Formats: sequence, structure tokens, C-alpha cells
Amino acid sequence: MSTMTAAVVEEFGKDLNVTDYSVPDPGPGQALVKVIASGVCHTDLHAAHGDWPIKPSPPFVPGHEGVGVVEKLGDGVQNLKVGQMVGNAWLWGACGTCEYCRTGWETLCEQQVNGGYTTDGSFGEYMLVDAAYAAVIPDGADPHEIAPLLCAGVTVYKALKRTEVRPGQWVVISGIGGLGHVAVQYAVAMGMRVIAVDIADDKLALAKRHGAEIALNALGADPAAEIEKQIGGAHGVLVTAVHPSAFGQAISMTRRGGIIVFNGLPPGEFPAPIFDIVLKGLTIRGSIVGTRQDMVEALDFYARGLIRPTFTKRPLSDINAVLDEMEHGKIDGRVVIDYSQ
Repeated sequence: MSTMTAAVVEEFGKDLNVTDYSVPDPGPGQALVKVIASGVCHTDLHAAHGDWPIKPSPPFVPGHEGVGVVEKLGDGVQNLKVGQMVGNAWLWGACGTCEYCRTGWETLCEQQVNGGYTTDGSFGEYMLVDAAYAAVIPDGADPHEIAPLLCAGVTVYKALKRTEVRPGQWVVISGIGGLGHVAVQYAVAMGMRVIAVDIADDKLALAKRHGAEIALNALGADPAAEIEKQIGGAHGVLVTAVHPSAFGQAISMTRRGGIIVFNGLPPGEFPAPIFDIVLKGLTIRGSIVGTRQDMVEALDFYARGLIRPTFTKRPLSDINAVLDEMEHGKIDGRVVIDYSQ
């Protein structure tokens, strides 16, 4: 049995073990992919800590922003070929037959398989993909640059659509991290006017570089008053932040009739003032990643040169340091694990 190097969660809350791990063999409908790059998502940190009510089962390999080249096909695979560049995703697979799958909401499928969570992901030199759900990487793409779009990109693209903000209207992006800095770019590309909110000036400077017109630091002050003063409230708010206070804050930043979409997944609850929600006629929605069609559209924005994630390359051996930096908000944009050396 051949082995590879992978970063393995063996116990929640402990460092990942970078060790030898068996190279998987593709089953029917699957493909074996030699990984070139993998983005590191905040979900990977939650997975490693066992933060969420539905937990993965150690040992497992996190990672759902992996890009690589198909090396071997399982039985029955006809839509992929050896040598093709593909990616995995959080929506690694779904049943395809339930009401949600039939109606274009496969991300809500109760039998879905999640990359790097309920099946091994891309924090290793090889990974499996479900050929029917694997992301097809556009020709000419930089695998390291496009990797963050397989989760961060498709997630915020779908969420921005769910805000129903039209071109020329204002959207707040709350939290300018791995998701938020890409969300600013998608919003600009979609014709929206962008207000960036964060608690770190360097993150806000990054948002301005990516096209945000207004950047507000929420540390010690509620940005809602400034948003009200400047534009009368946003038409939509997308919360990618991972601090619970950002979720309650979104309500006061939204004008009457606006839509708030939650992407971030901090543990715990958020304060929801019912009077304000009713009086202002607000809609609050959760949005989880995106469908295969959302993925095609999100990657097409990149192929057309409209999205350029900010990223740094790191070796797999740095994974525990990367997760620690992520936990303490020290990462600009996205860290991408580099397997090409």
C-alpha cells in the first residue's frame, strides 16, 4: 500500500499530525487527484477543534480548497480524464435524488458528503473527488491563486446573490478575512457598491485595494451610525466575520427592507432585536457554500480576470502555525498550502 504525507486530525483541539497516510484508491464514480495546492479555510480550524454540533470523526484529513491533477479514474467516470486539473469542495457530494437536490438546493441535501469533514480532504499529497461534484478548473488558471475560490469564492458569490443587492446599490461586507476580501471583489464585479467593516486597519486597507469605497473600523465603535450618516443604511449586509458581535451589529447597519446574509459560523448565538427586525422589515438568511452551478459561475469570474485572491504559499509542515495565525486574525487573505515543490 502506497503512502503520502498528510496533516491528520487525530484528536480535537490538538495539533494536526503531519505524517504518513495511505493513498486512497478511487471507487466507482471517483477520481484520485495529485494535489498541487490547497487553501486553508476557517472551517478547517473548526473541524480540527470539533467546534460544531455535528462533528467529524477522527482520524481525518481536513481541506476543501484543493486543486490538483487527475491521476486515476474509478469505474464509470466519463466526465473527467487523466491529466485534467480539478478541485474538491465543501460540497464533496450529495445524494442527487432528494427534494433539495432535485430543486437546485443540493447544498441543503441531508445526505451530503463534506470535503475534509465527513470524507478526507486536501491536506495531503493525494485526495479523492466525486467526479460528478468535482470543480473543473478553467484552462490557464494558477492552481494556487484559484484554490481559495473553491470555498471562500463560491461561498461569498452565492451569498451576495442571496442579498438580492442590485448593481449600484450598497452592500456591507463585515469581516475582511479569507472570505471577506474575495467578497469585496465579487461585489465590485457584480456592480455593487461596497462598504467594508472589520476591526483591523490592515484588513480594511486590503478591502480598499480590492475596490471597497468605504472602510470602517468597528473596534470600540458601532459603524452603523456612520453608515446611516453616509448612505442611509445598506441595502444588504454579508457577514463573513467569525465574532458573534458582528451578527447583531448587521441589523443596525441595514436600511428598511434590507437583506442580511450570514456566512460566518462562530460557535454560540447572536442577539436579535425582534422589534428592529419587524419594524424595519428585515430578512435574515443563512447561506452555505454554493451549488455546482454557483461554482461554475464563481470560477468564470476568475477566468475573466475579475477576481484575484490575495494569498501566500506555505508548506504543509507549517499547517499548525497557519491555523494558530488564523485563530488570532493574523492572516491577510488566504494561506495556500503548496505541494508543487
